[in-house]
Amino acid sequence: MVEKVITLENVPLAEFLGQANENIRQLAQAFPQSKIISRGNEIRIQGGAPEILRINNLINLLLEHVDRFGHLTPENVKDYLDVEGVPFEEANRDQVIVFGNKGLVIKPKSPNQRKLVEAAVKNDLVFALGPAGTGKTYIAVALAVRALKNREVKRIIITRPAVEAGENLGFLPGDLQEKLDPYLRPIYDALQDMVPPEKLKYYQETRVIEIAPLAYMRGRTLHDAFVLLDEAQNTTSEQIKMFLTRMGPNSKVIITGDQTQVDLPVRQKSGLSEALRILKDVKGIGIVNLSGKDVIRHKLVKAIIEAYEKNQAEKDQIKNESPGRKSDR
Repeated sequence: MVEKVITLENVPLAEFLGQANENIRQLAQAFPQSKIISRGNEIRIQGGAPEILRINNLINLLLEHVDRFGHLTPENVKDYLDVEGVPFEEANRDQVIVFGNKGLVIKPKSPNQRKLVEAAVKNDLVFALGPAGTGKTYIAVALAVRALKNREVKRIIITRPAVEAGENLGFLPGDLQEKLDPYLRPIYDALQDMVPPEKLKYYQETRVIEIAPLAYMRGRTLHDAFVLLDEAQNTTSEQIKMFLTRMGPNSKVIITGDQTQVDLPVRQKSGLSEALRILKDVKGIGIVNLSGKDVIRHKLVKAIIEAYEKNQAEKDQIKNESPGRKSDR
């Protein structure tokens, strides 16, 4: 029997251990052949070497979760132990998507981000839906960079609707790239984490990586490419249909969006919502829903999102309970 002691330093113990050590108790139940004992700021593990290694790796992931999200619930522990019925060890094997600049390791940080990675492997078209801060765009960019590095595709094409400019970019100062920069800054930030500066500049100059407004996709066939449509909730029905029919041979497409942040005119319906309704039963299309649990920004962002979701749910309930409400047709 082997023993390993993990000392928890600079860790909020109450958050990590859970109420009445519930998180550690759940961990111990998942590994009945080993002993996991929590005392003060130490976790003592006794058991066989292979299982201790698994437990140690899992605890490191849970510590990383607390560091990023500021909390750890028994439900989070369960998610890490068992993602959709897949054993933890298998679910987290080879989880690194790509190695970025300065030793940055880019990998899914939550079970739903892992689902997004898996969906992109299994499907040529994936919808990634969720609020701001859930990492959907960042993971999508990482998957595109990996595909390019592995020579699975010849180019990356990233687009989004420039709603704030009404797609009428001609009135803005500068060339096309300068006009688009404010709308595409999150994309650039992600790429700069993953591709060395000189190589990124070369890729853009040679159009290996192309960043363009959605309006510029019209009339094209996007083949041998990894294509990302970001902020798709701000597309019209015509725009998203146009985009979806651009797919060519050997192409992968990820569409990201947050259906709670539509910036279209009040009477304009979101093309994303319509596309999801029409395509929900089409084989070969993956749909991944991320939530506040997946937020990787400041821990307050999660609380803010949950507060707004609660407020919206209360509004919907009041609306549904109104006595004079007309029935849906």
